[in-house]
Order: sequence, then structure tokens, then C-alpha cells
Amino acid sequence: MSDSKSVKLVDESNGRSSELPLLTGTIGPACIDIAPLYKDTGHFTYDPGYGSTASTKSAITYIDGDQGVLMYRGYPIEQLAEKSSFLEVAYLLLNGNLPDKKQFSGFENDITHHTMMHESQKNFFQGFHHDAHPMAMLAASVASLSAFYHEDLDVDNADDRKLAAIRLIAKMPTIAAACYRYSIGWPFRYPRNNLEYVDRFLHMMFEVPSEPLEMSPVAAKALDLLFILHADHEQNASTSTVRLVGSTGANPYASIAAGITALWGPAHGGANEAVLKMLEEIGSPDKVETAVKRAKDKNDNFRLMGFGHRVYKNFDPRAKIIREMCHKVLSELGVNDPLLDVAMKLEEAALKDDYFVERKLYPNVDFYSGIIYKALGIPTEMFTVMFAIARTAGWIAHWIEQHETPGSRIGRPRQLYVGSDKRDYVGIDKR
Repeated sequence: MSDSKSVKLVDESNGRSSELPLLTGTIGPACIDIAPLYKDTGHFTYDPGYGSTASTKSAITYIDGDQGVLMYRGYPIEQLAEKSSFLEVAYLLLNGNLPDKKQFSGFENDITHHTMMHESQKNFFQGFHHDAHPMAMLAASVASLSAFYHEDLDVDNADDRKLAAIRLIAKMPTIAAACYRYSIGWPFRYPRNNLEYVDRFLHMMFEVPSEPLEMSPVAAKALDLLFILHADHEQNASTSTVRLVGSTGANPYASIAAGITALWGPAHGGANEAVLKMLEEIGSPDKVETAVKRAKDKNDNFRLMGFGHRVYKNFDPRAKIIREMCHKVLSELGVNDPLLDVAMKLEEAALKDDYFVERKLYPNVDFYSGIIYKALGIPTEMFTVMFAIARTAGWIAHWIEQHETPGSRIGRPRQLYVGSDKRDYVGIDKR
């Protein structure tokens, strides 16, 4: 909303000025509305990475990085992690409020009965090389959904938008499991609709036709918790990508596929995969001390991955939650893996070292999520796929919000041109 306050900007070189309205949200910093700036002064703004720029108004997620606050629709992440389930959180993100029993039952039923892939889509996987990265298969497979459900792709139709949301949340685990099983040469498993969301996914991942799968309850609980923590994170790179693509009128499957490719980057969703690669580089617990010393050396290229956070300056509220679950998983599953020993030794060293404590370089959610995935037997190349399953709920919620917001327009960032000035063409024989 706009209040009576404004910010006046004056160009002292020519005296031109602009009165820029100050916009305030429910909570958080106010934003200067720079829409009149070019008209009034002839200038654009320059903000690499959009670190100081609000690209949209949203009612979905709120983050205060300085205070370590993360809320979905006003609910603190700590409360949702303790009391809710991923499917309930998905409903919350999509609809704005927690469901009552009847609403949740209907939502769960809708999700359950849209889990299967079209049989023809299974043939789509045959076009991939057997060692293709699962994220490549996931992005392409999700984009292909628009070819299977083209009759329900009117982005201006609320029912079509809702159906697309249901399909994406329901089918993402099925497609993700298929990506994994194709990469190891296993037959695809049909979703077992008598199971809950996370249990169903784990069975599609790991069950083989020759014997039933017996999963520890802590595995499903840990994965459900990770899905809650990763469900949304405000206007991050992949969510902003979904919104930018969606602003063109692109269908939801193409928009979410674009978000998947943005998430693939090691600076974003690939961070927990980078943690495991770092642990592999360290190698053994007795080398942790050396790794910590190297991380402090500015002249050494070695860096500790999964420590600190560019958004949360003091602590990541998700890290405390997932740390407790991480230790519970390792304790109850009794996994014997040298890399997990390295991780626990590294956590202990960093939490006690003044260098890391003073700089707020705490183990973050990527550090612990990578360890949990490793303990559950999920291969490293699937880590970002797991992230994408969870984040689909947030992505599609933002895509829907964008289409329900009056006055939404196509994204068109400006630039500061630094190329050549105007010059005349010279024929190739005279160059």
C-alpha cells in the first residue's frame, strides 16, 4: 500500500527531480516506487542482482534475514515444521490459509489421484542417455507436460490454474523417481495411492518388484520436514525466474521447468550437492582440522560449503530445525558412512571456532539437508531434484498469485549499456 510519505530525488546536473511514493507492506522495509523515475528524470536505476529492488508484491512468504525470520502466509516456519505436514503447507501456500479437515481431505484426494504419469510420457525418457543428469531429465519432462495437458492450459481460467497446480505437486515425485530409476536401469514404479505423499515417493524411488520396501518412519519424517523447509523462500532466483517466464503468458509447466533449470545452479539449489563434494574433498575426519585452517586462509581457494547464508545474516531458522532432525536420522538409521563422520566432525569444529562464530558462518540448511539425503541413500546427483519437488509448491503458488494480481505486466529489466557507440559499417576488404 502507499502512504503519504515520498522520497524526492534531484538530479543536480539539470535540476530535474522526481517525487517517488513510499510503499509499505504488512511488515518489513518500505519500498520506493521508482515507476515515475524515468519519466521525471530520464534515468533508470542500476541494481545488479536486484539486491535492493522489489520486483513484485506478494502475500506468500516473508523473510527477515537480519532477525532470522521465515514465515509462510504469516505462519513461522518453526511452527509449521513442528506441527504441520508438507501437503498441508502446500495447501497453505496455494490458498492463503491452513485447511480444515474437509478442505485438506479434498486436497489430499486430488493430489493422490493425479500422481500417475501418462503412459506415453514414460517413452519420453528413452530419448535420454542412461547417464544424463536427473535435473536435465526433470526439466525436460516437466516442460513436456504441456504437450499432454494442452486442453487445460488457459492461464486466465482459475479452474485450469488450480488443476495445473494439483498436477504439478502430484506428479513431480513420480517424475523425479522415474529420473532416478532410469539412470540406474530400474523399471519405473507406479505410485501407490494407499500411501501418503512422502512414503509414496520413497517407494517409487527404492522399491523393487522382487521384494517389498521396508522404510524407517524416521526417513519419511525427515524428508517431509525437508520438503516443508524448502517449499518456498520468497523471491529467490528460481521463483523470480518462474514469475518472469510466467509474465509472458507462458503455461505453468513451461514456467516451472524454467524454475527447475534456475534451481540447478550450484549457487542456488545445487548448494547441498556442493556440500557433499566438499566432504569428499576433505576425505576423512582426521583431515577436518586442516580443512578448517585452509578455509580461513584468504589465499587458499578452498571454501567450506553449506556455512553461513547470503540472506540470513545471523542465523538460518531452518538450520536449527533440520540440525535436530539430522542427528536423529543418523542416530536411528545407524548409517556407517565415512563422509557423514566427516560432516559431524566439521560441524563440531565450526561451531566452536571463534573465526566462524564471529563471522556467523554457521552450518546452514544446505549443510544438513545434504547429510540427511546421503543418510537416506539418495545419490548426490538427485539432491537438487529433491529440492525441486518441494519448491514446486512455492513456484506454482507464485505463478498463480501473479495471474490473480491486477495490473501484472511482462517483466522487462533495463540495462546500463557499455558497448561501442554508433559506428559505420566497413566492408570486409577494408578492415
